Amino acid sequence: MPEGLVLLVNLVRGLVGAVVFLVRNIVPVSLLGGLAWLGVRYGWRVPVLLLVLVGIGVGGWAALDRPSFVRYVARPALARWRLVRVYRRDWQAVLITAGLTRTHKGRVYLPTLVRVRCGPTSDRVLVAMLKGQAPDAWERVSANLAHGFGASLVRVREGDRPGRIWLEFVRRDALAVPLPALPIPAAADVDLSGVVVGRQEDGSPWRLRLLGTHVLIAGATGAGKGAVIWSLVRALLPLMLAGLVEVWAVDPKRMELSFGRPLFERYGRYSDGPKGGMVELLESAAENMNARAEQFAGVTRSFRPSREHPFRVVVVDELAFLTAYCPERDLRKRAESAIAVLTSQGRSVGYCVIGAQQDARKEVNNLRNLFPTRLALRLDESEQVDMVLGDGSRDRGALADQISAVPEIGA
Repeated sequence: MPEGLVLLVNLVRGLVGAVVFLVRNIVPVSLLGGLAWLGVRYGWRVPVLLLVLVGIGVGGWAALDRPSFVRYVARPALARWRLVRVYRRDWQAVLITAGLTRTHKGRVYLPTLVRVRCGPTSDRVLVAMLKGQAPDAWERVSANLAHGFGASLVRVREGDRPGRIWLEFVRRDALAVPLPALPIPAAADVDLSGVVVGRQEDGSPWRLRLLGTHVLIAGATGAGKGAVIWSLVRALLPLMLAGLVEVWAVDPKRMELSFGRPLFERYGRYSDGPKGGMVELLESAAENMNARAEQFAGVTRSFRPSREHPFRVVVVDELAFLTAYCPERDLRKRAESAIAVLTSQGRSVGYCVIGAQQDARKEVNNLRNLFPTRLALRLDESEQVDMVLGDGSRDRGALADQISAVPEIGA
């Protein structure tokens, strides 16, 4: 190739690279350019004074309204920094090593890094995959990506449109320190389609849906099933006091829910009777549900809680006792039948069943597929993750079997 042509090609590449750099960094380049022009036009005191005033304004904003400052300034700045210094710098090397690139006729094709969003403990990276690539290819090398970018864990999420995915890089464990009880909300702030019960890994509120679903909580002994149940009850207290929600508690162990027995008996029902009282409560709930369904038939398709028709939450602390371990076969069959009726028909008329169990096997609870919402806390074996959440859940990042049994390490 002639020397002149080589120089021309390199010149064009340099110009294109400069334009790309300016476009990608248009805001900081514009600010620096403006300060430089002020310095040349009016002297160095003017840009210095301007920077001091901006610093005072930003500091005052951070002191007076920290949440908005973090949302609009701190996190976007951190995202920009990590985009340049962490992800873009090592993007090509990590993806080539992980086998996520393709080479055709000597040219390397690389997935595109679109944007980065930062939370208190994790980063979300939006990626445009190569044509013909699937999210499964990224899930298989999630450990490579975690080590390559210095994260403790990487999860693959669906993107904003086909061909895109979100990579969730967990930088540190937001749940390492146990959370105190959340403040009891005002009745107007309680949303049954998203009850706040805790905190997610990215630091945002963990909202658990109750309206229009049933919830199955699975976890080994001491995994924290009671914490989830009591967090739900605590969040529902304002609506219970207003007569819009009732909690019917079934307590086979007589150890967990018994602390709230006066509350449940006043704003719902409670039973721990081993001789049929618990089964009778479930059958009563099923009968009331059927009566409500007959009343609503042809009248309404969506349920709204009222004093006349409150939203009923049926909590069963140890579901496996009623479906597998109860020594009386007749009681087992009656309990299983009542739970099946509630979980298959109760969602549309304002009934929600919350069941907690330790054993994830199908023969212990063959009704688990009737629970649309399933939570996996600490489990003893990796196979149990897929038993609770569905096939392939563990491969997609639900590492419930790796949660430590030591509370100080975090759950």
